[in-house]
Amino acid sequence: MNRIAAGEVVERPAAALKEIVENAIDAGAREISVVLAGGGLESIEVTDNGCGMSSEEMALALERHATSKLPVELVGEEGAIEQVVTLGFRGEALPSIASVARLTIESRPADSAQGWKRVTDHGETIAEGPAALPPGTRIRVEDVFARVPARRKFLRSARSEYMACHDVMRRLAMARPEVGFRFENDGRRIFAVQPEESLETRVSRLVARELADNAVSIDCARGPVDAPIRLTGIAGLPTYNRGVADHQYLFVNGRPVKDRLLTGAVRGAYADMLARDRHAVLALFLEVPPSEVDVNVHPAKTEVRFRDAALVRSLIVGGLRDALSAGDRRSAQQPSAQAMAAWQSEPVSPPSADSLSLALREQRSMFASHPPAMPRHDSPAQTMWRDMETALLEPSARAEAAEATAPDAEEFPMGAARGQIAETYIVAEAADGLVIVDQHAAHERLTLERLRTAGAESGVSRAQALLMPEVVELDEADAERIEIAAEKLGELGLAVERFGPDAVLVRSLPAALSGANCQKLLQDIADDIAKNGEALLLGEKLDLVLATMACHGSVRAGRRLSVAEMNALLREMERTPRSGQCNHGRPTWVKLSMGDVEKLFGRH
Repeated sequence: MNRIAAGEVVERPAAALKEIVENAIDAGAREISVVLAGGGLESIEVTDNGCGMSSEEMALALERHATSKLPVELVGEEGAIEQVVTLGFRGEALPSIASVARLTIESRPADSAQGWKRVTDHGETIAEGPAALPPGTRIRVEDVFARVPARRKFLRSARSEYMACHDVMRRLAMARPEVGFRFENDGRRIFAVQPEESLETRVSRLVARELADNAVSIDCARGPVDAPIRLTGIAGLPTYNRGVADHQYLFVNGRPVKDRLLTGAVRGAYADMLARDRHAVLALFLEVPPSEVDVNVHPAKTEVRFRDAALVRSLIVGGLRDALSAGDRRSAQQPSAQAMAAWQSEPVSPPSADSLSLALREQRSMFASHPPAMPRHDSPAQTMWRDMETALLEPSARAEAAEATAPDAEEFPMGAARGQIAETYIVAEAADGLVIVDQHAAHERLTLERLRTAGAESGVSRAQALLMPEVVELDEADAERIEIAAEKLGELGLAVERFGPDAVLVRSLPAALSGANCQKLLQDIADDIAKNGEALLLGEKLDLVLATMACHGSVRAGRRLSVAEMNALLREMERTPRSGQCNHGRPTWVKLSMGDVEKLFGRH
């Protein structure tokens, strides 16, 4: 029965694996096992404990353009396709797989005493009959494209195909923490996760175990009370980042997606916290009413289209920023193994200035304890020792009298300042370790947050009228985009109006953007609208301008600070959002736990 006209294309083993595992999830499976041979080029076997299929349902599932996933009560109704909440349509994928490989399906419904087996080889049914297996379904795919050499030659190595399958399995396992997954390749277990895990636990186990200690949880919603859009997940601190964006996992209604709107929103949220060539590590889960999202805009269903894209983007940017504001006073805590090894290495000849300084102190002490019989005026030897001591003992760090004990860790987690090194780093003692702060990076963040707070308190939308309105020339399409967004821009303090077919007149700027280049500002906003559909990046543009101002107004490296100034900086860091990293995404402080310090001295 042809209910859906499908166009699925199985271009590689990972695509077949994705469809089969999604079928298992839709069948209600709570345990799914995947075994590959040769990265999926030789075989893919998926076993689940879902509802299973009868022999009649199995035959129907292998009919092209048939599906068993459209609820009967919705058949023929307008908009029925929008109400489908399953991951895919079984009849789309299975015939495509069966036409380019050897496909064996064994299945048994829970209410049946016996299962059924059907074998299809490149589109031809070659065997079927009873099968013995527990309730559920087992599907085996062998020799993908064996009889389609034109397609087979474009497949990559077994290693590359395995990595693609691994990525599919990791995303599906993340999307469904209520389901247990086992994944093997060539007899080696890749991962095994148990059902009913918490979202944070599942993501951390599949991405990186240290993510749990360097991330914040997200749970927020926007939209109508009766049909809100909800965002949950886990987001890495800006200081916990990667050089590529392949550790960003995005899901819509439990479906893994790779969507430009969502990735753009993530970039916007981290805009002033990451360097351009660094990327956040996160897993975000959007729950959207089915009628508000179209999941059928791409054959593989990896892209989606939202009815209210602006609301979705605003939710992601706002949700991430709020979560990071609450938790990102932390920095990535663990010192690198390379750094620890460098601390433990012993100096080699020639001796360092420090060792000579120590020797000089010992000689000076001995000279003072047992002075030789000599005149009271300085001898040439005494003068030589004094000159050497002065040269070698010139301090490279600075310290003053401070509190006798470290403050309470809960009240003052950044500790008490003990000194300054190289006129750049503040050293503080906390109850649980040693804290080292980059004074410029830290103060740069504090200055930015002060500017941001001042703008919020005075009203970011407070406009500053230009003495002479400025005409900004744009191409006609960009001018049209700015005109459509003029009302929203006006609410933010940017008053603009159309000035002919290819120009815009700027009458006022937000107070924090006083003196900004109107041409560049409007061009960037027009580009943002073209890319994302809404003028939601003006706030981010403000942040970029404020970040530049903050950098120039911050305490520079090379400036000596008193202990009082150092402690004041530490206290403000404890109160300030996002103080764990500077405006460019670098850490502002690191901590060596007492355990790490003891390891440096061989006490462990």
